[in-house]
Amino acid sequence: MKAWINDIEIEFTEGETVLQAASRAGIFIPTLCAFLPLDHTPGTCRMCLVEISPGADGSEKQIVTACTTPLVEGMRVQTRTAEVRRVQRMQVAWIFADHDQDCASCARYGNCELQDLALYVGLRDNTCNGRFTQKRPDDWSATGVVRDANKCVRCGRCIEVCRRVQGISALTLDDIGTASGVGVAGAKRWADSSLCVQCGQCTLVCPTGALSEHDQIEKAVDWLSDSDIKTVVAFAPAVRVTIGDEFGLPAGQNAEKKIITALKRLGADFVCDINWAADVTIMEEGTELLHRLESGKGLPMMTSCCPGWVNFVEKLHPELIENLSSTRSPQGIFGSLVKTWFAKEHGLDPAKIRFISLMPCTAKKDEAAREQLAKDGMPDTDLVLTVREFARLLHRYGIDLTTLPDSDYDSPFMTQNTGAGAIFGVTGGVMEAALRTVHHAVTGKELEHVAFEAVRGQDWLREAEVDLGAKGKIKVAVVHGLANVAQLIERMKNGQADYQFIEVMACPGGCVDGGGTVRSKFNYLQFAKKRAEGIYDIDEKRPIRQSHNNPDVVRLYKEFLDKPLSCKAEELLHTSYKDRKVAPRRRTITEIWREVKLG
Repeated sequence: MKAWINDIEIEFTEGETVLQAASRAGIFIPTLCAFLPLDHTPGTCRMCLVEISPGADGSEKQIVTACTTPLVEGMRVQTRTAEVRRVQRMQVAWIFADHDQDCASCARYGNCELQDLALYVGLRDNTCNGRFTQKRPDDWSATGVVRDANKCVRCGRCIEVCRRVQGISALTLDDIGTASGVGVAGAKRWADSSLCVQCGQCTLVCPTGALSEHDQIEKAVDWLSDSDIKTVVAFAPAVRVTIGDEFGLPAGQNAEKKIITALKRLGADFVCDINWAADVTIMEEGTELLHRLESGKGLPMMTSCCPGWVNFVEKLHPELIENLSSTRSPQGIFGSLVKTWFAKEHGLDPAKIRFISLMPCTAKKDEAAREQLAKDGMPDTDLVLTVREFARLLHRYGIDLTTLPDSDYDSPFMTQNTGAGAIFGVTGGVMEAALRTVHHAVTGKELEHVAFEAVRGQDWLREAEVDLGAKGKIKVAVVHGLANVAQLIERMKNGQADYQFIEVMACPGGCVDGGGTVRSKFNYLQFAKKRAEGIYDIDEKRPIRQSHNNPDVVRLYKEFLDKPLSCKAEELLHTSYKDRKVAPRRRTITEIWREVKLG
């Protein structure tokens, strides 16, 4: 079928909306609530207004929302008429009527879709500003993500991504009228949520500053500028292929060596690579898998380096706790070794060391606060900055990543980074890195093809069979996105999934699309493919591509830990989990009344 948008002929299929067809044709229509990658078109913001003539017969023109209006044969659509622009300006003005306009303190300062729309529709003197402003809840109780309902525009994107992509439904729309805004389902405080896993995907889709990471930049600056404190900063593999988006580098480009320079200019005493700890994770996790295969207990073993997934198990599926690997994440391992082996090697007082981790993940902030990852009240990881926080910190001190020279890691050890450690940043990477080492541990031979293609890709579930020689063949699986994980768990319960080893990543695509990465306006997961390609390119170019061949890892075990799963390794590199599932809270009469009133 055919229609016309701004006098451009468009072919479309039955049921396709004006907004979908326009987007496909590269015709921009402003919107806040409609989010096409999620197929989320509630029509609540009323911004995607267009003028239509329903047929070729010259029927009466109408102003409609493009996201809820299906195209029909012969329809003519105009997006820029004087009347369209007038009603769009009026609609933006009313959105600002109860919006907190303290932009300078907003997490989305300079990157706000509401500001963009005001510019797009030509809004100048807005007499509606603050007309209905009233205090709505803000919530800093959670360690990973914060909420400021005063900046909520009620678009529903966050609710949709939590419900459809993560399958959790931890967010809701609280209250009614101008008092309504994003809320936490079943809890008054975010920290008390029995559902939220702090993955941060909601912060990636929020068009304003209503949802953001729990900012810790000030504390980081305090430590980086304190001469009495020795700061050790390490960054995850995904950071190097995502931070460049903020500075105009090509999507997926490796900015590793420029990040090192930037951190030294900020005052970091030591800059290291978290990939080194990823190799240690593989040594411990791989050995743990072999022990479980031998005993037949705790199978299938499931990876534990994703804190959003760990929270998911503890809060929603505690029956799987025994299946989680006890091996810490690379961040947890690095923090533990910084306060022990690193401190000893450098003659430093652990009490004066501050380990700052740069992560693509808001849930890593939550992980750092876990009581199991501390010694004598001293956290192993002192502070976590997301990619977005790191970008703001660089902007704050006028550091342009694109103009910096390259630098190398300055620590005399913990400097080697393998391809195996790098691929931790993408879904399937932990599995692939583990198989490279487990295969060698059993057979004494390297995998014939180091790139284990069977576990790569973006399919929600990937399966493979691996021949471990005398150990026989094992079945492995890779899954990403928690809504998909829930499907896999259901299959396991029904006896339809017979695996021995499963990798799970909470965020779709893995860490390269984590909740703390740089946000893309109007396009969720826009750079997912390029970022993954960047990670695999790093792996391919590394001279060492297996964790067990990392000379610094070999030295660690020779001089300090003895062997994987030794008593010292168990003490420093492993952890435990606890059942945090709570019974559903009974609704109050007031809550039931509100539901009835809202229909």
